Amino acid sequence: MSFILRRFAFYLVAILIAISFNFLIPRLMPGDPVDALFASAQGRMPLETLQAYKEMLGFVDGPLWVQYLQYMKSIFTWDLGPTIMLFPLPVTELLAVKLPWTLGLAGMSTVICVMIGLVIGTFAAYNRGGFTDRFMPAFWAFMGAMPQPVTALFLFFILALSWKWFPLSYGANPDLDPGWTLEYVSSVLHHAVLPILCMIIGGIGAWIFNMRNAMINVLGEDYITMARAKGLSNRRVMTHYAARNALLPVVTAVSMQVGFVMAGAIFIETVFNYPGVGLLLFKALAARDYPTMQACFLMIVVFVLVFNFIADLLNLWLDPRLRK
Repeated sequence: MSFILRRFAFYLVAILIAISFNFLIPRLMPGDPVDALFASAQGRMPLETLQAYKEMLGFVDGPLWVQYLQYMKSIFTWDLGPTIMLFPLPVTELLAVKLPWTLGLAGMSTVICVMIGLVIGTFAAYNRGGFTDRFMPAFWAFMGAMPQPVTALFLFFILALSWKWFPLSYGANPDLDPGWTLEYVSSVLHHAVLPILCMIIGGIGAWIFNMRNAMINVLGEDYITMARAKGLSNRRVMTHYAARNALLPVVTAVSMQVGFVMAGAIFIETVFNYPGVGLLLFKALAARDYPTMQACFLMIVVFVLVFNFIADLLNLWLDPRLRK
């Protein structure tokens, strides 16, 4: 329990630091972002709303620490203000619509990468010098070395624009009514194939390499030799003895890749015009929509930190030594 409390306190401090950076970014930019937002609204924003906007962003009269406390209050009360692009729609409602699309992409691509990457990495290490060990790591290292925007544009041009196997944009067919119907769910999955494929190509190599290297180190341990000497089958030794212990460094290493996945989602969603947080952030940057930008940055940081906390809990489950 003490390990969980220490890690929770660490990530709580990290979130507070991220919130502090979000507070400082608008103040480091030239000019007053609130006045820029008022000009962008083109007369649609009343003066009362402008004043509320300033309080929400922490631009109130007083010293910097007073502004910081006001901003923290708006964060913890989940009052992020209205978005400029779709004024007066609240930012929280906009994020509630966009966030599930990005989480769906990241979640499905991560699950597929884990399932395929761990299997390939395990077999590559257990059959060193074979076809799997010689070809698979090198191939996926080459594919993963390509920048994700390049991969996304290549898949978009070949599979969507030229061969027309997949739709060019959107998260689903805009002619269908959203709902849990077979037709709509099939359309969502069909539109998600190319973005997910692009994220898999960029991320599966890390799982393969980390699992392969961890397995090679574990296979040289004495307890693996003892398990083989007892006459256990290769399958049982590989799955019950080697693979579980090899997951310890793999979970820690790959949890650091989540930030790259979220950064890649920005480019991928922009290329495929996918209605997630990445595309929303890109449009907010172009429109100088500071509240939406800050909310997107904050959500991405929270998502990465939560995933790392889950990785720590998995390490606690896999390694009994951490429970002491």
